[in-house]
Formats: sequence, C-alpha cells, structure tokens
Amino acid sequence: MSTQADTILDTALLLPSDERAWLAAELIASLSGGGEKEIEAAWAAEIDKRIDEIETGEAATSGWEEARARIRAAVIKS
Repeated sequence: MSTQADTILDTALLLPSDERAWLAAELIASLSGGGEKEIEAAWAAEIDKRIDEIETGEAATSGWEEARARIRAAVIKS
C-alpha cells in the first residue's frame, strides 16, 4: 500500500469503534457506487415485496409463540 493509505489506516485505527464502523461503511459504499439513497430505495423495494408476499399468502408466516420457541431453540443450540 501507499504511504498515504498506511497513514490513513493508522489514524483510523485510533478512532473509537463506532467511528471506525461508520468510516468502514462509508468506504464500502464508495466502492459499490451505492449511496445512502440507493440503499434506502433498495430496502424500501424489499419491504414492499415482502408485504406483497404476506398479503397474497405467498409467504409462510408463524405466530409469536412458534417464533419465540424457534428463537429459544436456536439460542440453546449455540
């Protein structure tokens, strides 16, 4: 890597973890070309799709008791 990149990395590693996480997310977003608006639009489309699947009966759903039991079983396994 370049000296400039090494310097930036060394400085970034001194930041608190929440600031490093924000910086990492921003850097990744810059690589994919997707900005915050594009990401929010993609999530909105996914939410709309899932709502449609539930409303049309295409998606399988479960009640709270069943979901809670599955979560508890998964936690116990791990």
